[in-house]
Amino acid sequence: MHTGEITIDNITKIEGSAGLKVTIENAQVKDLKFIIQDYRRFYTDAVKGKPVVAVPAFLSRICGTCSVAHLFASLKAIEQSQGIELTVQAKKLRRLAYDGLMIRDHALHLYFFVLPDVLGLDSIWDIPDEADNLGHVLLHDSYDIKRVGTEITNVVIGAAIHAPVPTVGGFLRNPDPGKFADLITKLEAIRPQVLRGIKTFFEWPESLIRNTDYMYLRNDQQFDFLEGDILNSNGRRTSQNEFLSFMEKIIVPYSQSEGYKLSDTHKDYLVGALPRINFNKDLLNPRTASDAAQYLGVFPSHNIHHNNLAQAIELLQCVDDALDILRTIQIDPQEKPVRKPPQAGTGVGVVEAPRGILYHRATVDEKGMLVDYDVIVPTSQNQIAIENDLKQYFNENLANKNEDELRLGAEKIVRAYDPCMSCSTNFLKIDWIFK
Repeated sequence: MHTGEITIDNITKIEGSAGLKVTIENAQVKDLKFIIQDYRRFYTDAVKGKPVVAVPAFLSRICGTCSVAHLFASLKAIEQSQGIELTVQAKKLRRLAYDGLMIRDHALHLYFFVLPDVLGLDSIWDIPDEADNLGHVLLHDSYDIKRVGTEITNVVIGAAIHAPVPTVGGFLRNPDPGKFADLITKLEAIRPQVLRGIKTFFEWPESLIRNTDYMYLRNDQQFDFLEGDILNSNGRRTSQNEFLSFMEKIIVPYSQSEGYKLSDTHKDYLVGALPRINFNKDLLNPRTASDAAQYLGVFPSHNIHHNNLAQAIELLQCVDDALDILRTIQIDPQEKPVRKPPQAGTGVGVVEAPRGILYHRATVDEKGMLVDYDVIVPTSQNQIAIENDLKQYFNENLANKNEDELRLGAEKIVRAYDPCMSCSTNFLKIDWIFK
């Protein structure tokens, strides 16, 4: 293909809509547009004028898959605006619930959307229903793994999606510690299954190397999705409150989503599991680090497909972290949420969502009513990096791959980022238009 246009009108069955248009001249990519078509839903406008206690539960509706990430980011922003400091117990319980989210969410992405690529199949429906087939074994592993993640969130925060128990200042009720022993048993039971998945994604030879920049959250005391400073791969470090100083907003005229570059280098950057493992692997749970040692040797990595391997390792990290918390936490059944009289203020909540850094900012008036709100999601931050990866991929493969091979390769790259629009891109449709 020396000259032509490749158009993907719609990537179906995803969280939102996206498309891709590639213009080729003289066997080179002249232009590539990764187009996010998900129209704005005005959540941040809808919460204005509402009491702050109601805002986090409302904003958890931004995403059904990782609603807990939005819920906890919003709670952090509201609590900071009100000068509320959580108790040690509340922090540990939120950390435990977040482990449950990551276990469930990473398993969904890895086994339901990426595993067919690893097996050379179109979807999980094509996996042979034979007990000794590796795909069959791994798929049934995923059912067990996801179930345990869901059970953790059910016990701690009342539900895996749109959890009703977390509130500003803590929890509306405390979990029943009598249920912890069963969770411990089930977590230990899935550890071998998680390790089998890590080995599978480690052995997958898929590769696209591009030396992009990275951004991630780091807590120097432990591997953490909820607390820490913001760092990039150049070593620049700042507090969560100064997160926006890291970023340069880029207007993407053909997309419904803005894009971002780093403010100091003006380069694209990647958020997600790959930078977290690249730069925080020294903080992994000791048991995780020991059992995954042979796989951790590939990090730091610039292979975007190792984002899948990084998620698989994080899944084990969350299993081991949850086990430590469940075995050591002492629940005070009388603990109540921390409450303070309303005050005017602005607060920021930054967490590592499954797909990368998620930012919430809340401005509150003296009556405790929401005045202004802002959200920046990982997919927006990754948009320009996805475009640049796809451009490199097409330039490197136009001469030696046919149309179907190019389509599948592009799908794998999008899927590797695990953006909110990546689900089921095996069903991607490409229209080939030749000039």
